[in-house]
Formats: sequence, C-alpha cells, structure tokens
Amino acid sequence: MSGKDRETRDRLLEAATTLFAADGFKTVTVRDICQAAGANVAAVNYHFGDKMGLYHDVLNEAIEKMHGTTEAARDEGKGKAPEEKLEILVRVFIDRAVKQGSAPWIHQLMMHEMAEPTPALDLVVERVLRPRFDYLKEIAAELLGCDCADARVEKAAMSVQSQLMLPIKNPFARQLMPELSREEALDGLAAHVVRFSLAGICAMRD
Repeated sequence: MSGKDRETRDRLLEAATTLFAADGFKTVTVRDICQAAGANVAAVNYHFGDKMGLYHDVLNEAIEKMHGTTEAARDEGKGKAPEEKLEILVRVFIDRAVKQGSAPWIHQLMMHEMAEPTPALDLVVERVLRPRFDYLKEIAAELLGCDCADARVEKAAMSVQSQLMLPIKNPFARQLMPELSREEALDGLAAHVVRFSLAGICAMRD
C-alpha cells in the first residue's frame, strides 16, 4: 500500500469511527464517511470492500480495547483467592472502562449496536462479553464451591455484570447518579460492588 493509500485509509477509518459512534451503522452512509474523510466514494470499496467491512474494522478496534480489560484482570488475579479475583476484576474494569476514560466513542458505538444490532454483534459477544461473563462464572463457582454448570453460578455472574454496567459513561447513569463523575465516588462504588456481590454470593451457598 502506498503512503497516499494508507493516508486515505486512515482518514476513512477516523471519519467512520466518529460517524458510526455518533449516529450508528444504519444511519451513516458511505457518502457521509467519504465526505468527512475528503475521499472518493470508491475508496471505501477499494480499502474495505463495503460499508460493513469498514464497520468491522472500526468495531475490531473497540473490541480489542474492551477484550484487554478482561485479560488484564485475569492475569492479575492468577493464583489468588476468588474474593481477590472478584475485587481485581471490578477494580480493573472501573479503572480502565470508566476512570481512565475509555474512549467515549466505544461506549457510544456499543449503545447503537445494542439498540440496532448489526451482523457484527456476534463479534462483540464472542470476543468481549462471553470471555468476561465466563471469567465471572469461574469466580462465582469458586466462591460457591460448586461446578460452573450449577444454576446458581450464572445468576451470580449476571448480578455482578449488571452492577458493572451502571458506571459506564452514558446519559442514563449520569442522570441517576451524577456523583459518578467524581473519581472518588467510583472508588467507593467499586468497593460497594465487591462487598455487595460477595455477601450475595455467600448467601446463595445456603
């Protein structure tokens, strides 16, 4: 790829990222992207095949960033007690996805994907959501002292996962809990999620 071609491809990716995050896949047209990128309409087909190919490239960048959060938590938790693993996962998630300002466009893109799923939704589930959920199930099974197939495990993992969604930067969370804009409030929330989850999972042992 020539330097000029690479520059055009980068401009298309940058423009597509901004537009898909703002308006969603279905609303944005190839012409919109090319106009924003200062490129010929044919450039999308040349570099990405079609609009969906371009969307996949944008989505893949978001997926890599989100997938890295679960992997970082899993690596840090190796060899530790399940209580520590849970605390690490919650802390790492809030640190990376919220406190460090995980790129806002990622959350905007995911909200559009949830509201109007595209065929690319399977990528998000398989490479981001399922690995995180499976790790939560492993931790829950350890805490419950049972096999991952136990019905309680999935319910426990779902409860923790649901709590992690609240601090994600979105207009709903900020309306319900405006204090989440303060970093110290997020530290307190992380500690609460861990305490609340451990107490709940402990109660499920009976």
